[in-house]
Amino acid sequence: MMIKKVPVLRDPGVPRRNNTQQILNAAEKTFSAYGLAGARVDDIAKACDLPKANILYYFGSKEDLYRATLQRLLSGWLEDADEWISTKYPPFVGLEGYIRAKMKFSRQRADASRLFMHELLAGGECIKDFLKTTLKNHVAEKKEVFEHWHKEGLFAEVDAAHFLFLLWSMTQAYADMQVQFSSVLGHRLQSADYENGVTMIMRMVGSFCQPSPESDAR
Repeated sequence: MMIKKVPVLRDPGVPRRNNTQQILNAAEKTFSAYGLAGARVDDIAKACDLPKANILYYFGSKEDLYRATLQRLLSGWLEDADEWISTKYPPFVGLEGYIRAKMKFSRQRADASRLFMHELLAGGECIKDFLKTTLKNHVAEKKEVFEHWHKEGLFAEVDAAHFLFLLWSMTQAYADMQVQFSSVLGHRLQSADYENGVTMIMRMVGSFCQPSPESDAR
């Protein structure tokens, strides 16, 4: 099953007040908890306090709603990188902006991050086309940014794909492994914990910046 763009509204004339975002928010939480197979449209309808018929009218089927939920997640995921990993910023500023955006996503939309992880662990059939085309092309575009920074003497030479793998792993872990992190810290993750995470990640990322912010300060 390949992911495809599913129209959020079956009738383009239906105004936004018909709560499609509310449906997608409820679907995100439900699919994250139960997966595609275990989730029921009835549960999603109950979660967003709308009739089941409304959901099926807007999205057609549970499968189409699942794809639409993933599509929204993936679109937002790439937008953060396009905004921050850009030649309009120096490396340290751009990467800090990106890491903060990713950490904010992990904090505010942990369900979405876990939904993505569940889909990957299940084999990624619904996002296979996205992974092989859109995401692959996206990484190639970011590689050009890293190469530009390197040529300008602003950033160390890196393997762009593996560098991004590390950034994804470090930031998404604060959503996907939230229970483990909370157990180690002895409390539910709080604002200070996410900020500490950003600080530690930037210490590592900053070592690739030439000159480093520490060198500038001296």
